[in-house]
Amino acid sequence: MADRKSEAEVPILIEDPHDLAQREAENAVLQYDWAMEEVARWLKDDNSKFRVSMLLTLHRKAMDGIDPYAGNFRPAGVAIKGSKHEPVSGEDVARYVEEMLDYISVNWQKSTAVHLSSYAMWRLNWIHPFSDGNGRTSRMLSYMVLCARLEQVLPGTRTIPEQISENKDPYYRALEKADHAFKSGSVDVSEMERLMENYLANQLVEIHEKAVGSEVRKDALHEPAMQKKGMVALIEAHPVIVTSIVAIVIAIVTIFLSA
Repeated sequence: MADRKSEAEVPILIEDPHDLAQREAENAVLQYDWAMEEVARWLKDDNSKFRVSMLLTLHRKAMDGIDPYAGNFRPAGVAIKGSKHEPVSGEDVARYVEEMLDYISVNWQKSTAVHLSSYAMWRLNWIHPFSDGNGRTSRMLSYMVLCARLEQVLPGTRTIPEQISENKDPYYRALEKADHAFKSGSVDVSEMERLMENYLANQLVEIHEKAVGSEVRKDALHEPAMQKKGMVALIEAHPVIVTSIVAIVIAIVTIFLSA
């Protein structure tokens, strides 16, 4: 599947591909660090309300020095190369972003962490509020929602946003499936939820590997869209690791329910 790319008429700040790649990598680290610091502040202050200003800062961290509109909503329309989806008009961006954040807030206690993070991932891509950097901003927003809802900065260095960047095809398919459902009048991010569940399992397995010095067979968990037979094979091959993952998930749920 071809990579999706925003197409908007904006000045190019960095023309050299090598310099651009280096700046993107540097910004990705800065964005992640700021995002996790923000989650830690929320947890300390017992306040995980998502605000428009936070979203704009998240985008600015990713696109500073790359996009002249870094930290600002796009002023006009935008097309997405590689996708049939038509984002909302520039004048409607702010309204739809507020509605997205309201949905997360209203459903904070009623919905699971995986659902809320999946919704944020899809909806921000659907709105496409920025001239560029929508994907990387949506993936980090989604991860922030997941961490905040679980009330912890999740362990593991191969994070969910990084896993998506390694292979975007399943992620694109999940976005398109949610787009199609929304055209029919329903919010259905179940495909994205399945991806998120497996991305989370991958991230937690890494912690177990480091702790015990073993390694999970890479073909068992690497593909996010894992079929049932793949999961059964994983359980049979690595019962201790799977049990550890289940224990971690149960601990997270127990902490949340007792809060």
